[in-house]
Amino acid sequence: MAYRSFEELDVWQKGCRSAVKTYEILRDCKDYGLKDQMTRSAVSIPSNIAEGAERDSQAEFARFLHIAKGSAAELRTQVYIAQQVDLISPQTKSELMTELKIISSMLHALIKAVKSST
Repeated sequence: MAYRSFEELDVWQKGCRSAVKTYEILRDCKDYGLKDQMTRSAVSIPSNIAEGAERDSQAEFARFLHIAKGSAAELRTQVYIAQQVDLISPQTKSELMTELKIISSMLHALIKAVKSST
């Protein structure tokens, strides 16, 4: 697992783009509780990838990747709820779900790679 910086990781880049997209989608949302929860979950994904990558051990990196994966699952749940209460469209839900499932899959693969390199 050779990389120089977390910014080089495709999953971190996708996580950042997903967080920005979440903010853009919810820009005019008046449900401040769900909006806050969704944006926190979205930001948590790339933030935990970055924090874990900067730790001094592969075990710590894997632990933070697991946290990021959990945040992706949390955001998927919130996206589902947001669509059910008509805060986002079915198409937006579908797009976000596809992105988040890809991110989760990438995190799963990275976790396996990090664990096998120890």
